[in-house]
Amino acid sequence: MKTSLLLLTSCLTIVSFGADASERYATRPPVVMSPDLSAPWVMQLRQRPVGTSANMRDRVVLSDPPVRGTIINRREARRPVRTQEATNPAAREVSFRRPAEPATEAQPKKRGMDPKFLPQTVAYDGPQAAGTIVIDTSQRFLFLVEADGQARRYGVGVGKEGFGWNGTNNISRKAEWPDWRPPASMIEREKEKGHYLPVHMEGGPANPLGARALYLGDTLYRIHGTNAPWTIGHAVSSGCIRMRNEDVTDLYERVNVGTKVVVM
Repeated sequence: MKTSLLLLTSCLTIVSFGADASERYATRPPVVMSPDLSAPWVMQLRQRPVGTSANMRDRVVLSDPPVRGTIINRREARRPVRTQEATNPAAREVSFRRPAEPATEAQPKKRGMDPKFLPQTVAYDGPQAAGTIVIDTSQRFLFLVEADGQARRYGVGVGKEGFGWNGTNNISRKAEWPDWRPPASMIEREKEKGHYLPVHMEGGPANPLGARALYLGDTLYRIHGTNAPWTIGHAVSSGCIRMRNEDVTDLYERVNVGTKVVVM
């Protein structure tokens, strides 16, 4: 009896393994797709295009095809690039840009400097001796008088209305990339306009005194460079004489402490 049971069990086991193997390698019936091919779960089965990322976070899924003229990237799925001007011809005649304010002496327009203010050698028949600096504030020129009736002329920016001055003094000190310590009166004056000036600023390209400074006596005035070359030829400063950094560097090498300076 026991022998019969063992044989029966063995036969059942063989039949079971055989059935599993045949089912495993059998050809399965095709998957029946939903007639709605735009269903989200169906869309996910589409083959990934060659060259796209396998990371789903890097792929953009659109609810409908992109419109012509849009840019698609990871951060912005749909951002129209066509402007109102392109879609509506009438909009071309409307400008939404704030009109530029006209240039004034106090706020000159940022543009290239007038070529007449570039350094050049000119004739000089004035009374000052060679080596003297003469500044004509009305014409916006600085002259370094040379021998033989000539002078080297540079364009300058001068004091704005109410800050102009004239007189004679001497260069008391020279400085390369000077520090800037605006006087208390200037700090207070600018504060009332909503501009807050530092008590001290180290020298450098961002410093308003520019690359070089020639100090005039014991006054607060200087001949110095500027990081705003488009202001040359205008009345813009608080009394100082400003030059292009290239020009003030050239002048700096040509004059010494004690040089006479005539401002007229």
